[in-house]
Amino acid sequence: MQRGDKYRLTAIGGLAALSLDALSSVAYGPEAIVLVLVAAGEAAVSWTLPVSCAIATLLLVLVVSYRQVIAAYPDGGGAYAVAKKELGRGAALLAAASLVVDYVLTVAVSLAAGAASLASAFPALADHLLLLTLIGLAVLTVINLIGVAESAKALMGPTIVFIVLIVGVIVVGLLRPGPVTVIGADRGPIQPVEAIGIVLLLKAFAAGCSSLTGVEAIANAVPAFRTPAARRAQHTEMTLGVLLGALLLGLAVLIRAHHVVPRGDVTILAQLSAAAYGSGWLFYLTNLAVTAVLLLAANTSFGGLPVLLALLAKDHRVPSLFALRSERPVFRYGVATLAMLAAVVLMLVDAETHRLLPVFAIGVFIGFTVSQTGLVRHWLRARGDGWGPRALLNGFGATLTAIAAIVLLTEKFTEGAWLLLILIPMLMISFARTENYYHDVAQQLRLGRIPPRPHPMPDTTELVVVPVVTLSEVTYRALQTALRMRGEIVAVAAEIDAASIKRLSALWKEWDPGVPLVVLPCPHRSLVATLVGYIRKQTAGGRGVIVLLAHVEANRWWRRPLHNPRGPVLTAALRVRTDAVVATLAVRLD
Repeated sequence: MQRGDKYRLTAIGGLAALSLDALSSVAYGPEAIVLVLVAAGEAAVSWTLPVSCAIATLLLVLVVSYRQVIAAYPDGGGAYAVAKKELGRGAALLAAASLVVDYVLTVAVSLAAGAASLASAFPALADHLLLLTLIGLAVLTVINLIGVAESAKALMGPTIVFIVLIVGVIVVGLLRPGPVTVIGADRGPIQPVEAIGIVLLLKAFAAGCSSLTGVEAIANAVPAFRTPAARRAQHTEMTLGVLLGALLLGLAVLIRAHHVVPRGDVTILAQLSAAAYGSGWLFYLTNLAVTAVLLLAANTSFGGLPVLLALLAKDHRVPSLFALRSERPVFRYGVATLAMLAAVVLMLVDAETHRLLPVFAIGVFIGFTVSQTGLVRHWLRARGDGWGPRALLNGFGATLTAIAAIVLLTEKFTEGAWLLLILIPMLMISFARTENYYHDVAQQLRLGRIPPRPHPMPDTTELVVVPVVTLSEVTYRALQTALRMRGEIVAVAAEIDAASIKRLSALWKEWDPGVPLVVLPCPHRSLVATLVGYIRKQTAGGRGVIVLLAHVEANRWWRRPLHNPRGPVLTAALRVRTDAVVATLAVRLD
C-alpha cells in the first residue's frame, strides 16, 4: 500500500462516500415522474415504467461514459477535465461553473430534504429545520476534514441498511398481490388537466432525471481512491449504475403494479414501503433510513468538489491554496469552502427545500452534456478500435441530457432557474479573471524562463535593524541573533512615551551590549509609521536592510493572541511598504 493509501477509499468505501446523492434520489426521482404524469389522469401513471426505462437507458450511457472518463482522466475532474482537453477553455469554464453550483446545491438540498423528512416523523422539530441542517452540515464537515476514508466508514452502515430495505420494498411488494396497508389521505378522483403527449413525457423524463445527480461524482474524485485508483473508481461507478438502475426500475414496476398515485401528507416511497411491509417497525425503519441517507447524501459533494477545485487551482482558475492537501490526504480548503457556501445558501432560503429545487440538477445536466460532447470529439479525433459505436453512444447521451437540461430550465425558469443565467456566467468570469491574473503574474516573475545572470554587487555593509520596546530575554536573543549576521547592527526604539524611552536609554547604557540604540522621534505616536519611515530612508540610497523582528511564541495555541499585538501588523507593513528583508525570530515559552 502506498503512503497515504490508508486514508483513501476502497471501491466499497467509495460507494458509501460518493454515491449516496445518486442512490438517495430514488426517494424523490420516481415521485417526480408520477407528479408530472398525474396531470393527465390516474391512468397516465402507468407511463412511469416507460419513462423510467428511458432514464435507466440514459443512466447506462452515463455510467459507460464516465468509466471511459475515469480511464482517460485518472487525475479526476470529470466533465471539466474532458472539456478542457477536447472542447477548449470556454466549455471547460462552463463545465466547472455548473458543477460548482450543482455540488453546493446538492449539499443544501440533501440536508434540507433530510431535515424535512425527519420533521415529518417528529413534528416538534418542524420549527427548527435550519438549525438541524446546520448541525448536520457541521458534522459532515468535521468528518471530511478528518479524512475521506473516515467519512466512508461513518456512512457505510446507513448505506447498507438503506439499500437492503429499498430492495426489500421492491421484492416483497412485487410478491404480494396487493398493498398490505394504504396510507395517506385520499384526494378523491384525479381530473386530467393535460393530455398524454410528447411534451408531457419529456417533462416527466426531465423531472425523473433528477435521479441521475451524483453519477459524475466518482469520476470527479478519482484521486480519493486507493491504488490502483482508476480501476477502483471504475468498479465503483459500475456498481452504482447497476444498483441505481435496479432500484429505479423496481420501484417503477411496483408503482405500476399497485397503481400508486399521490396521496395527502405522504411520499410515493412511503406508500410503497407501507404496501410492502405494512405499518409496523419495518415501515418506520425504512423511512428513518431514507431520512438518514437523504441527510448524508450531502457527503457526495464533499468528495467531489474539493478535488474539482484542486484541479481548477492547478490550472490557475481559483486561488492556489485549493490545491494544498494535508497528510490524510484532504483538500481542507475545498471542504471548508463548500461548507461555508452551503451554510449561506441554507440560511438564505431558511432550509426550505422547495425554494432550492427549481435550480437543482440543471447544473449537473450541463456538465453531463459537456462531458458527452467532449467524448464524441475525442472518438472522432482518435478513431481507434470501436470509435464509431462509442461516438454514437456518447452523442445519444449528449442529446438526451441536453434535452433534459433545456426542459428543466424552461419549466423552472420563472420559479428561480433564471438565477443560473447569472450565477454560472459570474463563476465563469471569476475563473477566467483569476487565470488571467496568474498569467500576468507569471509574465512579471518570468516563471519557467531562465532569468538574467546576476551581477556581482560591490562590497556593501548590510544594515541589520532590531526594533526594541523594552529590555528582556526577547531583546537579548534578538541581538544575539543579529550579531551572527554580516553587517552593521543597530537597535531602534520609537519615542512614543518620553518617560519609557528615558528609562530604556538608561538601562541600555548600563547593559552596554555593544550595539547602539537609536531613538526615533514619534510625533504621531505610531510605531508602525515611524519604523516604516526610518527603513525607507535607509533603503532610499540602495543600501540593503534586514529588519529582525523577535516575537513570543506561546506554548498553547489559545494563548498566542495574548502576545505580539503589533507583530503581524508591523510585519505586513514592512513587507508591503519597504524594500527591506523582514526576518522573524520566535522566542518560545515553556
